[in-house]
Amino acid sequence: MRQEKLRVTLPAVIALGSNLGDREATLRSAVAEIEALDGVIVDAVSSLYETDALKPEGIDLSAPAYLNAVMLVRSALTAHQLLAALQGIEQTHDRVRAERWGDRTLDLDLITFADLEQSDEVLTLPHPRAFERSFVLAPWHEIAPHATLLGKGPIDELLAETYESPRLFAGWVR
Repeated sequence: MRQEKLRVTLPAVIALGSNLGDREATLRSAVAEIEALDGVIVDAVSSLYETDALKPEGIDLSAPAYLNAVMLVRSALTAHQLLAALQGIEQTHDRVRAERWGDRTLDLDLITFADLEQSDEVLTLPHPRAFERSFVLAPWHEIAPHATLLGKGPIDELLAETYESPRLFAGWVR
């Protein structure tokens, strides 16, 4: 009988978004693909929230609205390995990185990874703009209402300071 090795896992928060194509199906598929990653355990997935598209110049009502969700996971992968796996999932959904904050079929952001604070050319943790994005904070608050964003404070307080309220969408990711 072969014994499975125990793996050390660290908590992480992943934000998901989509504003092109069948948004709900894309997010459901991405959740399933993240659940299937070796070394990743999914602890919670939020409801879906709909928000207007945010561009560098502000809210763009002419662009398709986003569906967003947040996942709480535990990862035996390093932060960089997890990010690479998430980017691989984006590629399977035809993610194009043509413009900053452009419309996309799928966006997967690593928001936090344990209590890691780091910044390099590939990854910044915690995510540098998560504290001001209601489309990250609202779904995160739903599944972890007492969470704190390292260096910024409790997410309920951060959510109260954001510019808009995401709309709860009828569907669920799971």
